[in-house]
Amino acid sequence: MDFRFSDDQRLFQRTVREFLVAEVTPERIRAAWQTPTGRSDELWSQLAGLGLTGLTIAEEHGGLGMSELDFVLLAEEMGYVALPEPLIDTVLVGAPLLARCGNAALASEWLPRVAAGDAKLAVGLACHPLVADAHVADLLLLQHGDEMHAVPRAEVTLTANECLDPSRRLFRVDWTPSASTCIAAGAAGRALLGAALDRGALGAAAQCLGLTQRMIDLAVAYTRDRKQFGQAIGTFQAVQHLMANVAVKLEYAKAPVHRAAHDVAHDAARAAVSVSHAKIAASEAALLAARNSIQVHGAMGYTWEVDLHIFAKRAWTLDNAWGDRALHKLRVADCVLADDAAIGAGATF
Repeated sequence: MDFRFSDDQRLFQRTVREFLVAEVTPERIRAAWQTPTGRSDELWSQLAGLGLTGLTIAEEHGGLGMSELDFVLLAEEMGYVALPEPLIDTVLVGAPLLARCGNAALASEWLPRVAAGDAKLAVGLACHPLVADAHVADLLLLQHGDEMHAVPRAEVTLTANECLDPSRRLFRVDWTPSASTCIAAGAAGRALLGAALDRGALGAAAQCLGLTQRMIDLAVAYTRDRKQFGQAIGTFQAVQHLMANVAVKLEYAKAPVHRAAHDVAHDAARAAVSVSHAKIAASEAALLAARNSIQVHGAMGYTWEVDLHIFAKRAWTLDNAWGDRALHKLRVADCVLADDAAIGAGATF
């Protein structure tokens, strides 16, 4: 079986990369920090024009009908530029939940609007209680026990919470559950909630790959320019080892993330443990990249003026988003302990 991405998938990735690198610059990100919402309607319209807002939505609702395996490469590029817009939450997490919730009327009402770029979604789970981008979401998908509720923004009260990453806008959401907002409960609700966690963690893991690569690129560029004792510091073996260690971590994290995207796209029985494995591996790579890149910069990488801190802060916040490493390590451990015979027989995850 050929596990490589297709030429079409790689071409789409390159197209999105070229657009994002040109449009989502550190200067534009900094400018967005000064606005009330931290978001750009113009940029969202551009993303919709590329078809990204409808990528996981069925063609019958105006989308492209593509899968998580197509989306994961694009999520890496979103991480590479630290995209502020809620594309992951809306397209990778929220839209599939609406499509699978069993409420055809709700899906028909919202999915065409999401695909066209006219509506945004936000998702709040018990393990992810502060809801990102709730202030710009038109519809919030919120957990209440084993229930999933779809709540219009007008029916919730938002309280802003500060975040280490200025691009991340987090909110406590106060609302009243009701029968009219409940879209799934019991076993169906638990399945939907589990899918939300898996998709959110997959999106975070994929972004961490892109963030890791961006921090490597920034650090390497700095080591070419910064000189000590008449030489570029990139010629020093100790500096080379710092970034080589990150590159190795990144390479070993890619396969678990791509495997997780495949398992989610195909509803594999082990999708949850594959996602947790990916989240752990990608988060650890991004955290090492942040630490070593700042060290290479002589700590000035954390200062406000240097672009590196934009990506380091996103890595630190994504490490705790959609379940922290402790939660995902527990999910992997539960799988190993419950199925050690299969693992010992050569099964992988």
